Amino acid sequence: MKNNFLKTVALFLVIIAFAACEEKKEIINYPQTDLAINTIIPKPLKVIPTNSGFGLDSSTVIYTNQTAKGFENVGKYLAEKIKHQINLDIPVNTSTEESATRMIFINQTDSLPLTSPEAYELYIKNDSIILNAKNAAGAFRGIQTLRQLIPEKSNDTLSSKPMWVIPSGKILDEPNFSYRGAMLDVARHFFTVDEVKKYIDLLAYYKFNKFHMHLTDDQGWRIEIKSWPKLTEIGGASEVGGGEGGFYTQEDFKALVAYAADRHIEIIPEVDLPGHTNAASLSYPFLHDANGRAKTPRVRTDMLVGYSSFDVRKDTVYTFLDDVIGEIAAISPSKYFHIGGDETFATTKKDYLYFVERVETIVEKHGKNIIGWNEISQANISPNSVHQLWKEVHHSLEAVKNGSKIILSPGKKMYLDMKYDNDTKLGLTWAGLIPVDSAYQWNPETYIEELDKEDILGIEAPLWSETISNLEELEYLAFPRVIGYSELGWSVQKNRNWEDYTKRLVGHQSFLEKEKVNYYPSAKIPWN
Repeated sequence: MKNNFLKTVALFLVIIAFAACEEKKEIINYPQTDLAINTIIPKPLKVIPTNSGFGLDSSTVIYTNQTAKGFENVGKYLAEKIKHQINLDIPVNTSTEESATRMIFINQTDSLPLTSPEAYELYIKNDSIILNAKNAAGAFRGIQTLRQLIPEKSNDTLSSKPMWVIPSGKILDEPNFSYRGAMLDVARHFFTVDEVKKYIDLLAYYKFNKFHMHLTDDQGWRIEIKSWPKLTEIGGASEVGGGEGGFYTQEDFKALVAYAADRHIEIIPEVDLPGHTNAASLSYPFLHDANGRAKTPRVRTDMLVGYSSFDVRKDTVYTFLDDVIGEIAAISPSKYFHIGGDETFATTKKDYLYFVERVETIVEKHGKNIIGWNEISQANISPNSVHQLWKEVHHSLEAVKNGSKIILSPGKKMYLDMKYDNDTKLGLTWAGLIPVDSAYQWNPETYIEELDKEDILGIEAPLWSETISNLEELEYLAFPRVIGYSELGWSVQKNRNWEDYTKRLVGHQSFLEKEKVNYYPSAKIPWN
């Protein structure tokens, strides 16, 4: 504790000395810059430009608050990304740099004029950048904005060393919704740890904060359960199209959780129940509802749905689920556990309601609240449950009457597995076509007229994987639509404009290409 205090005192002395020196320095007349002409996505709440710039170069240092949790890690992350982006090494919290003439200071403060815990203020001046945030999550969102302001090319005509001029001004920003998510179906097709990490990295750049993993379905079981090893030995060995499948060990999953947490993204695990359970029943046949409408379990490599069901009246099924939910909950810091609950055509409604209510008690026993697809609103469950709308709006209205919050994921607006147009080589069409403009031009706050904004926890863009089997195909369906969804979740409605958005999106083309993202080159965007 004493060391941290001394570090903080030393840091502030450096900053005071830096500020005093700054007054004596000759102000560099940077080339004309204008913060108002930016390509930031999602669009900030407020931008106040000034007529100057910050020269990012080898004399720049990063300082962070070292007593507030996570701030130094945010500074190191920024330095790492600057190195990746423009090959410039920036020291972090190195107060002995006598050659330092410019500073980026990432500061913790409780006095922001904004209410969200993810809010931040960014002040860009001639020789300093100050990022103020209440916590590390807000600071992390702020450095994504700063990253997007760094130009691709340096201006090396001012001195003998290259300099990247960042336009000056002030940005005040906070999210419109607290929940801004994306979902990946790793059950229909398995995606490796590295593939998932890249998607998480891209989502972090656009200020997403939730990542929902659809871990189980009829075609595959993707998470190791040590007390039930056949789930991955048998259930994990298949996928749509006949591939070899795969699964995450619990160590793999913990590594993904930690990786996402470093980017201030929460991973929410889903085990889809009581339908979409063929892979589980194939692994352990006693789970199967042999007396009902469910089809006999077998290896499934097709894209059909609605034919499987657990035997919801067997106590041994709930013993199994207690083990499964308990093992996943133990390695998942999220307060949520997603139980699926959709397309249970092989389960009677009476059995379905009984099942959902009983499973909720198991989830709560392990310290989590349930999220479920909108069908779960038919059951008598806690107001702490969260309902994810994908299809039936009336279910959401029932959920709100119960006191629950809603996540909006309407299939006809947000399903990333829908084709862009009839010529799109990947994707499905059951919910309709979703071109890039249709994906962007709607308002989540008014999508269901009867709901108030306070009823909506946020939005989530699901990507089901029936027609994709690798990262390149994932990116083709997700990008650029998921970038537009980032703005729907973060930016207020009055700041969203299609024509303005397309111009800013073009500014991200070089980023997507540098990161080797296989984005869909929609003709609706004026790409370079």
